Amino acid sequence: MDESPDPDRADAAAPAPRIRSFVVRAGRIGPGQARALTTLAPRFVVPFVAAPVDFAAVFGRAAPVVVEIGFGMGSATAAIAASARDVDFLGIEVHPPGVGALLQRIDEAGLENVRIVQHDAVEVLESMIAPASLAGVHLFFPDPWHKKRHHKRRLIQAPFVRLLASRLAAGATLHCATDWLPYGEQMLAVLSAEPMLVNSVGEGYAPRPPSRPLTKFEQRGLDRGHGVRDLVFRRRA
Repeated sequence: MDESPDPDRADAAAPAPRIRSFVVRAGRIGPGQARALTTLAPRFVVPFVAAPVDFAAVFGRAAPVVVEIGFGMGSATAAIAASARDVDFLGIEVHPPGVGALLQRIDEAGLENVRIVQHDAVEVLESMIAPASLAGVHLFFPDPWHKKRHHKRRLIQAPFVRLLASRLAAGATLHCATDWLPYGEQMLAVLSAEPMLVNSVGEGYAPRPPSRPLTKFEQRGLDRGHGVRDLVFRRRA
């Protein structure tokens, strides 16, 4: 359950609640995930710091860096990283089972190009990521907050998109995906309204890029008749 106050019950004079990139949920950690958190986190999990990180120092090389926000159990992250080993990937996730699961995948696939920050993505982007430093951002299937009174909690809103765009280098890509059409429509409107971004396909949704693997979550949605929308925008030069 989200620990932040319900915005519909907040006093009208109070400041708007800060958007967070996650909802606090209970989750069972399996023994393999727990073991990965103990043995692999010291190597692959980057502690949150309130200062821009040196990616070359973190990854041990100079390479393009892509941030993924809310990677879930890490299946797509690991698959993308395995197919693009010349690119470094920084995954941001708060839930321990997901962090443990991705650590397992990193170990099993021998991935040296993945690191994790276990912290709120908004704060990570504000504090740890320097402006114009990223080759890309991935945001796949964020919580759609179906109920109208909860739409204020959706991550894709103008202030956050402005923050994302500011962290992209010129020509870098912001790739979002959702299986909830009303959220897709909101995403398209907000992204299209951001002056720093341009739609890579001119207008509307993009075809699913081959680089984004079909996950079990996505396949389950497709089986239920949920259409998936990809949105691919680029930072203007």
